[in-house]
Amino acid sequence: MAQTVSGPQGAVTSAHGNGSARSSPGFFALTVGSIGVVYGDIGTSPLYAFREAVQAAVGTGGTITRDAVLGVLSLILWALIVVVTLKYVIILLRADNHGEGGTLSLTALAFRAFGRRTMPVFVLGVVGASMFYGDSVITPAISVLSAVEGLKIATPAFEPYVVPLTVVILVALFAVQSRGTARVSTFFGPITAIWFVSIAIAGAVHIRDDPGVLAAINPYYAISFLSGHGVIGLITLGAVFLVVTGGEALYADLGHFGRKPIQFAWLGLVLPALVINYFGQGALVLHDPAAIENPFYRLVPEPLLLPMVALATAATVIASQAVITGAYSLTRQAIQLGLLPRLAVRHTSEALSGQIYLPRVNVLLLVAVLLLVGLFRSSSALASAYGIAVSTSMVVDGLLAFIVIWKLWQWKPWTVALLMVPFVVVDVTFLSANLLKLFEGAWVPVLFGAILVFAMVSWRRGTNILAQKTRRIEVPFEPLVRSLEKKPPHLVPGTAVFLTSDLQFAPTALLHNLKHNKVLHEHNVILTIVTADKPRVAEEDRVQILQSSPHFMRVVLTFGYMESPNVPKALAIARKLGWAFDIMSTSFFLSRRSLRPEARSGLPRLQDRLFIGLARSADDATNYFQIPSERVVEIGTQVVV
Repeated sequence: MAQTVSGPQGAVTSAHGNGSARSSPGFFALTVGSIGVVYGDIGTSPLYAFREAVQAAVGTGGTITRDAVLGVLSLILWALIVVVTLKYVIILLRADNHGEGGTLSLTALAFRAFGRRTMPVFVLGVVGASMFYGDSVITPAISVLSAVEGLKIATPAFEPYVVPLTVVILVALFAVQSRGTARVSTFFGPITAIWFVSIAIAGAVHIRDDPGVLAAINPYYAISFLSGHGVIGLITLGAVFLVVTGGEALYADLGHFGRKPIQFAWLGLVLPALVINYFGQGALVLHDPAAIENPFYRLVPEPLLLPMVALATAATVIASQAVITGAYSLTRQAIQLGLLPRLAVRHTSEALSGQIYLPRVNVLLLVAVLLLVGLFRSSSALASAYGIAVSTSMVVDGLLAFIVIWKLWQWKPWTVALLMVPFVVVDVTFLSANLLKLFEGAWVPVLFGAILVFAMVSWRRGTNILAQKTRRIEVPFEPLVRSLEKKPPHLVPGTAVFLTSDLQFAPTALLHNLKHNKVLHEHNVILTIVTADKPRVAEEDRVQILQSSPHFMRVVLTFGYMESPNVPKALAIARKLGWAFDIMSTSFFLSRRSLRPEARSGLPRLQDRLFIGLARSADDATNYFQIPSERVVEIGTQVVV
């Protein structure tokens, strides 16, 4: 039905109706799916995490001691319990934004909690999002490298081919992104489930090599190791952090599977399998210290080594796929929230709107991943670069969660502090430990994240300055309408839609059409598109119409920050509101701005140049809003910024 609310300018109408119910997959299917997508990253950490942690604890070429192995195992176990289980699985999965999770969803919740967009929350959101991109670059490189390195265990003759084979796999992975992951993702869950069962069996078999490793369940060994080893303990903690990389995906992929399937998969399969495998590696190393060269593959009997390498490669490709598609989704959210310019978004599934492909992002990720592989050439070298991006994201998540629980959930400050401060302290400790590796490779995600933060801040500041400059020369909409109604120019049949970012001012394209063509259409629609602080907007809340005069009406289309705006499809909803929208009799008038730098710009020179470059690289509005090109009239204007 239609609801009408009287306003000072006329009647504001919005469509309401009962959306068609969507059949959702069963609990078991969602659980299996979450195993493949959510846990691919954290599930491949046993390939390298225990090895790096023990080597950090004893030093290169050092003697393997029982205290070091038990200390590392205890740190691994309690990192998985505190950081992943308690913080993410139990607490943050409840902080959803209309069913969606992730850093930008948490940022939107924090904005809502304050009732406005505050600068500290904005900065946290930008930093967290930028560091996720760092994770998206490093995960494919280190995961695939570590899997292929198993070939060296089978025979040293394969060693020269590890890097080239890794490059081939990565190029193939990124090359198929444009075809979508709908069919492939069907196999993600089962393959990853087989992976977890396999690593659990491999670990369980070797725990009997030294059952004493089970003593590491006692947190005393973790505390004793950290307190007794000083800087070495902190360095080891940075390596131990590798076991929880991917934990943030629990929250980021909340909207795809739901809270309970993700929780059930973690507690029922993933956590036990990881712990058993790590403890199996520990027992093996205590029994045979030489196995520290590659303890994961040393767990596997020689006849099964090549099948395990193949399974590990499949698992790492799945882990890489998860963060790549996560980068696509994050980019779309950042575009909708005004943090990045418009980029071409292609949908790869007719049924699932979340399955998207961004060509430019795909190319940039591939180039960055291949540079990392060529620069570091081994998973051990890359391990130093890995933790800092994820640990920074986790610190951001903790701080934003503090704001949301305090302001939005309306908990008492001291209660929130008791709950969240310990987690933030743990995350900051991990971040500090990873910063010790800054000159060993951790500078890579820091540099990558800093560039992205600079780009997002420059784009945000540039768009604000551009809006202010444009507004100075704009004409208020209401006085113009009254003037045109009193003395209308020549009327032509049809409907003209003028896009604008501010309904209070006349669109530039409308003014130029009146100035140069000296005509006015019988029906004129001033259209603005709004992004809500929630992931999706129901169809009944999509369209609002305000009739300003017999020849003019204003329309507001609202989309969620995870939706791709489709203007014609949204305008078709307006038929329920009495507007007989017909795409074939409608022309869309768009302004194409040509930006030129100004000596007295409000931005520093570098930011000014970057903003203009980003604006020129943006996808045009016709493609982005999915408007048929044959119905578009573009009017160019020059703006100095």
